[in-house]
Order: sequence, then structure tokens, then C-alpha cells
Amino acid sequence: MALHTDSNIFIAGHRGMVGSAIVRALKKGGFRNLITLDRSQLDLTEQSAVRDFFRGEEIDYVIVAAARVGGIHANYVKPAEFIYDNLMIEANLIHQAFRAGVHDLLFLGSSCIYPKLAPQPMTEDALLSGPLETTNEPYAIAKIAGIKLCQSYNRQYGTRYRSLMPTNLYGPQDNFHLENSHVIPALLRKFHEAKLSDTDFVPVWGSGLPRREFLHVDDLASACLHVMQLEQERIDNVLGQDLAHINVGTGNDLTIQELTNLIANVVGFRGQIRFDPTKPDGTPRKLLDISRIRDLGWQPNIALPQGLKDTYRWFSENVDSVRR
Repeated sequence: MALHTDSNIFIAGHRGMVGSAIVRALKKGGFRNLITLDRSQLDLTEQSAVRDFFRGEEIDYVIVAAARVGGIHANYVKPAEFIYDNLMIEANLIHQAFRAGVHDLLFLGSSCIYPKLAPQPMTEDALLSGPLETTNEPYAIAKIAGIKLCQSYNRQYGTRYRSLMPTNLYGPQDNFHLENSHVIPALLRKFHEAKLSDTDFVPVWGSGLPRREFLHVDDLASACLHVMQLEQERIDNVLGQDLAHINVGTGNDLTIQELTNLIANVVGFRGQIRFDPTKPDGTPRKLLDISRIRDLGWQPNIALPQGLKDTYRWFSENVDSVRR
């Protein structure tokens, strides 16, 4: 069925950075019937709980924004949790949505699904063309499984389960834990605390040489709404028969060193920055080819310098309540 403002939309993971941005965008777009449950109300890793939830609700559209996420350190020390939790979440949601007769679903993955040495910028057809980056391989494998779940249900049952693969995300509601977070929130907090304590230098993992692309989470939310409302024929014309997912990014990248300097300036930290090349760098470069989603009529609007300022402002205003 077509998506309408009175459609019943279940957003799994609505309290996270991505889910909360999608909720904001849906409300701004006039969508009224949003279904949300936090972890205490519904454990998405429990098959029977998810099955009972779908049996008790009338749902027209499902958005799978729930996931266990984290940076290099978190992926390195807890690989079992990253593969297990993400496999369970997506398998339960996608299968139980199908069993409940939900024909439309949006699954959100990550650009880490692509091989470590994939040609840059990475196109959708680079999937499964080479070995993954070892530091986040369990998470990547789980996300690839989610894409293939959606693709398999579409092929066998004619569902419209769509998958978006965003690049590195940042923005309000991010996780600012120093060990479990991604690079932007970790650096924002590091420099913020160093400025307050008048610290002489800030250590940063890695050499600073890898290149990364960053997308504001509100831009991702706008891409989600755009793709959710597209006719299937238009998507098929752009993706063809063999592709099951769409990249979402900015089409631009920068080195971690350049990012670090930019964040230090945003925060107002004037001390030294010391990179530690003994720590892992991760993938040398991660830049997405976003030609297909551009062909579908979407493009990003929030430039990185402005997005960082907005994110730091949110962090400063919520520093006592963010996850620590």
C-alpha cells in the first residue's frame, strides 16, 4: 500500500540517534500514527516477544533503525554481542513483519558492509566482492544478512522491503561514551573535557591518515522519508534487478586528521593533538558512491562544519544527560 500520513508506522529504535531523527522527520511531514516502544517494553532480540507485538498491532510500515552500534574499540572488544544482537534484531523484525502481513519495510545498515579495499567511491555492487575490515567484521556480516533477508523476502513473496546503507553518521542523540562511541562524538567529548580542564594535549587513536565521509543524521532521516514514498517502479529502474540496497552519503570525505582539527576548532580547544599510530586505523578509506540515490531525487543539505557546530551545541546543552 502507498504510504500516507495516517499510516501506522512502527519505528524500531526510536530513542537512538537515527530513530529519533526519523521520528522528528515523520512528525514534521505530518505523519500522525507513529508506534514506538523502548527496550523495557519490547526486547527485539526475543523472537516470541516480537511475534506477540506484531500480533497485537495493526502496522502498515516498519522502520528498522534499532541496532547495537559502536566505534572501533567497542567492535573490537565485544564482537559476539555485535553479531548476535544485530542478527536477532533484524531477523525477528523482518520475519515477524512478514508474518503479520506488513508489505513495506525500511532496513538501515552501514557502509561497513563493503570490502576493506573496495574501489573508491564504493558502489552498491561492491558488496561481497572482497574481504571485510576485521575490526568490525561481525557487525558488517550482520548488516549484510539484513540486506539479504530483505532481498530474499522481496524475491520470494513480492514484498517491498527496502535497505539504505548510510555512511558514518553524527548528530543529536549520538552516543558520547569515550570507549563505545564513534569518532565524532568521542572527539567532541574529548576536546570539550580537555578544554574545561585546561589539558595540554588530547590523544587520538590511529595515524590520522584514513579518510572518512560523514552524514548528519537529519539528512539520513530525509533520505529515509524520500525512499519510503517512492514508487517501486522508479526504484527498480534505478537499481536494476540485482541490487537490493541504496547508498546514502554526501559524496565527500576528509582525513581523520582534518576532521580532528575541525572538531578542535568547533569546541575551542587550543592544546596539542597527539595521534597514536600503534592503535588501529580501520579501513583506509570509506567513501560512498551516491549516484543512485541522487538519481532517485535526493541529496544532502547539511555541510559538515555546520553539522558539527549543531551537534556540539546539542552536546553542550545535554552534557549531564548523555550516555557516559
